[in-house]
Amino acid sequence: MGMAAAKSTNFLASIFRVRLPFHAFTYSTINTGSRDYVQNPNQNRNQFLQSVRDVCKARAFRNLDHALHLFDTMLHMRPLPSIMDFNQLLGAIARMKHYSEVITLIREMESLGILSQMGSVFKVTIAGAVRLVVEMEKKGYKPNVITYGTDDQRIDEAMHLFHEMSNKGMIPNVVTYNTLIGGFCRVGRPQAALEFFDKMRARGQHPDLQTYGILLDGLCKNKCFDEAMTLFQEMEDNKLHPNIVIYSILIDGLFNVGKLTTAREVFYSLPTKGLQPNVRTYTIMIKGLCQEGLIDEASELLEKMDENGCSPNDRTYNRIIQGLLQHNETSKAMKYLQIMVDKGFSANATTVAMLFDLLSSNQVDNNIQEFFRKFV
Repeated sequence: MGMAAAKSTNFLASIFRVRLPFHAFTYSTINTGSRDYVQNPNQNRNQFLQSVRDVCKARAFRNLDHALHLFDTMLHMRPLPSIMDFNQLLGAIARMKHYSEVITLIREMESLGILSQMGSVFKVTIAGAVRLVVEMEKKGYKPNVITYGTDDQRIDEAMHLFHEMSNKGMIPNVVTYNTLIGGFCRVGRPQAALEFFDKMRARGQHPDLQTYGILLDGLCKNKCFDEAMTLFQEMEDNKLHPNIVIYSILIDGLFNVGKLTTAREVFYSLPTKGLQPNVRTYTIMIKGLCQEGLIDEASELLEKMDENGCSPNDRTYNRIIQGLLQHNETSKAMKYLQIMVDKGFSANATTVAMLFDLLSSNQVDNNIQEFFRKFV
């Protein structure tokens, strides 16, 4: 690696706060007792939580006790970590197939009054999700939402568990159906998802908004847009009013099939339906506009977000920066990069890769070089 490349790497490391893998952090960060963590005011809270996320993502737990120790540490943190951090850890424990332990931890969170916003959201395999639903229902705890990884291909195993439930006299609830409908969509079988959706209704289970959202999202992502629009129309015909999540999925689907005008019309009609775009809706619009080359409109929409009481998050900034770089709007990209860093957000892997490419090209002018020097 040459001197210039090495220097660029150092610049980027400081700007993008490149995250080291879990094992690269000081081991005592995750191996000290939870009480010690609370008593040590110098402990880096963000580093600890990032360590937990990394080990969950890498599935690098040594054993169940390791995971439970991290959970106990999080329970003693003040302020408490976010609901999503707890969800991620619970999902990791579920992937280890300790379903009963997950339910015990949920009950502990509930007893401490920190479950009100949670909704029992876990990311596990499709088959694991069905097992978890069964286990939770046996213990009298009603799950709300269960999601699963995109790499899971064991839909047949999940269906076997579903039939096993029916044979034993257990009536699958909406969460079970939602899990399997989403599973079919995730493994590229949207028609099977539609058939299962019909079976759900035939067996007396009424789809809820989440059912429609899961199926609509799956149909859009599998390029079944006509079926998606039919489903959306069915919702309206049944007086099941779409919420902002449903509309966000629809707008994303419209962009994905090149229906820019319709996507724009749906977005700007939301206030007339009593709905306000959330950060995900804005981010989808900004991504879609950038894909269509409408960079100025995307930038204007980003500026309007704060005016409308919706602050951009890291995904929003990364989307606009990527769009600007793709269309050679380097100066504007640097402007938003500065704002993003000032707000405490980090560039994601795609943005970092694009900026590495920019630095290694001959397109880097003195102004951009000066921008990087400010972070040395």
